[in-house]
Amino acid sequence: MKLIVGLGNPGKNYAHNRHNIGFQCLNYYARLHSVHFDRRQCQARVSIAQVRGEKLLLARPGTFVNLSGKSVACLVRKHKIPLSDLLVIYDELDLPLGKIRLRQSGSSGGHKGMNSIISALGSEDFPRIRVGIGRPQGEKQAMSEDAVVSYVLSDFSPEEAAIIKPVIAKVAEAIDCFLAQGINAAMNKFN
Repeated sequence: MKLIVGLGNPGKNYAHNRHNIGFQCLNYYARLHSVHFDRRQCQARVSIAQVRGEKLLLARPGTFVNLSGKSVACLVRKHKIPLSDLLVIYDELDLPLGKIRLRQSGSSGGHKGMNSIISALGSEDFPRIRVGIGRPQGEKQAMSEDAVVSYVLSDFSPEEAAIIKPVIAKVAEAIDCFLAQGINAAMNKFN
């Protein structure tokens, strides 16, 4: 079984926030395969699916982004998922809006949700898809913590949403490539 996790904050108030792009991508992927998040496990909404002969556990942690590690580590242990079979999808401030980057492993890059997951798992050796949300217009230098929080917890503008919509479909293709051919092939194709 492979575990695909989308990061985001629970609740309708956050549904269209930049920080919820992981949830948005996973929701799209679930709809493509006609599956629903109809179960709760490890403080997450989960769905079990069979896709291209692969058994998948799709998960949206309900712990808020910055505490995602609790939920993800619980699911990994409960289902005995090797870390190479875990794929985490999340927002990336330092990638231009609409760009995606797949990595086989690596640091959190300052993303608090990824910090939480890495800390809870005791490893940074798991695949991930970073979805670029960019920085505010004209913002080239480091932003204050308050400015970052305000930005990631704001909704995409209509113009940004038009850019993000096809990217969500591209992430679904990247997930399928990861499942069929592995992370290296997916990185070569989508990076």
